[in-house]
Order: sequence, then C-alpha cells, then structure tokens
Amino acid sequence: MPKTLLILLGPTGVGKTELSIDIANYYHTEIISCDSRQIFMEMVIGTAVPDRKSLETIPHHFIGSHSIHENYNARRFELEVLEKLEVLFQNRDVVLMTGGSMLYIDALCKGLDDFPDIDPELRQSLMNRLATEGLEILKNELFELDPKYFNQVDLQNPKRILHALEICMMTGKPYSELRTNKPRKRPFNILKVGLNCDREILYNRINQRVDNMFEDGLEKEAFELHPFSELNSLNTVGYRELFEYFEGKITLELAREKIKANSRKYARKQLTWFRRDPEITWFKPGMKAEIISFVNEQLILHP
Repeated sequence: MPKTLLILLGPTGVGKTELSIDIANYYHTEIISCDSRQIFMEMVIGTAVPDRKSLETIPHHFIGSHSIHENYNARRFELEVLEKLEVLFQNRDVVLMTGGSMLYIDALCKGLDDFPDIDPELRQSLMNRLATEGLEILKNELFELDPKYFNQVDLQNPKRILHALEICMMTGKPYSELRTNKPRKRPFNILKVGLNCDREILYNRINQRVDNMFEDGLEKEAFELHPFSELNSLNTVGYRELFEYFEGKITLELAREKIKANSRKYARKQLTWFRRDPEITWFKPGMKAEIISFVNEQLILHP
C-alpha cells in the first residue's frame, strides 16, 4: 500500500475532532493537527483543543507544541510536518491530518515559495509605520516597488501588503518575481475529505461551542493572555473580542456575541476557500461509515 496522508478538513465547529478519533482508531494511526492556533500551548480553551481523553486515546502532533512568543507561520508548519511525516510513515501506511487552517493545509499539500526569513526589526518598523502613517502610504510604496503584485493583491489586507513590502525590501526584488505558485510533488499520496452540514445546524453548533468555552473558563484564559495581546498569535477569534472587554470598550455579553458572529464569519470564509479545491470529497459529519468506505476505495484505486 502506498503512503497516504488523509486530510479531514472543514469549517470550525463542524465536528472534525470527534470523527478524527474514530478514523485514526480505524487505521491504527496518529493525528497531525492542522490548526494554526491549537499549536500554541497557552491557547487551550479558546481554540477548542481536544479533551484529555481524546489526546490520550490517539497520539496527536502539533497541539500545544509551540509558544505564542514564537514567530510561527505556514512555512515552518510545512517543513516541520514533512519531517514528522517522514518518521510516521516508517511504521504506518496512512496518517491523518485534521483541521481547518486553510493556508496551512495548502502549504503542506502544495508547498510555499522559498522566501528569506524576515528581519524582526524590519517587520517591527513596517508595523510601526502602519500604525503611524496608515495603510495608504504603504500601498503607494508597494506600487512603486512591485506594481504587478499591487494589481493582484487584496489592497484592504494589511498583512498581505506588509509581507510583500518585507520581501521587496529584504531581497531588492519585486515580490511577484519571486512567487512561483508551482505545487511541489510530495513523496506520498494526499486524499482530502471535507465535512460540512446545513448552515443552520453549523451555526447552532458554533454558538453552542462558544457557550461551552465560556463555561470552561475562556474569560479567565483570555485575561491571563491579555498582557500579550499585541502578539500576532493572539489576533484571533475568541481572544481579541475579550481583550476589547478587558479594555472597557465593550460589555462581556457583547464580547460573547461577537465571538459567535466572528466564528460564523470565519466558517463562511473557510467554506469559500475549500470549495475552490476540486480534490475535496464532501460528506456530512455523521457519515463515518461512508467516509471510511470511500477512503478504502481510494487507497485501492490509487496505488
């Protein structure tokens, strides 16, 4: 049997965690988490880390493995997961990866272009300029350095603008010139299974999960992380809304409702991204038997 990376993906709150345990048990394998926030050890409740029983039942990787104080990104994830897969595939024919972080999934499946590590001082300098001069000035600068990418990028996305400027300034070359966008061949098969359900059901699941997080102590966890609120790792749903509450900008009840609304918005964004990928075969959360049957069939058809 060829080595196969089975990817179970879908929007937040759809039920990937529960199903991933059953699938990993069936294939006697381990789970790689593809969640760009569960990877941080300080963020447990707000990222819906699997419970202790689940973590003890099946070995999980890339959950609580790094600190919010590290500069972690999709490129590091790609390299570290490839290294981990090389080890896991020595004793397993199938490894399961599950999560909903779109860019991280793409990085692992297709690879990212090799850009230089960004000088932290340059990054901080550009962040300071964004705060003091505004995005418009930086957009004009990007137009001067790389008009081709300027005409392609989402001009309302500061992260994209800043990243392109960083690369231009670090290399002395246009960012667009260094982007290849050519998928890399992996030494294993990749099989993608998507989970989705009716929108009303998904939204109810998301709302209930947020309520459960508050019952489990999300407010306390976020309060302890508030001193580090400027870190990029904490610029995420579930924390930034509570930071607003701690700073007296909104009420606690409004923070809770904003977390629910922003989680639903993120789920829509995930689904929009995933629907562009023709390699994903979609199922409903309760279709465990059908998913396993489909996977077994694919393992036979694609040696």
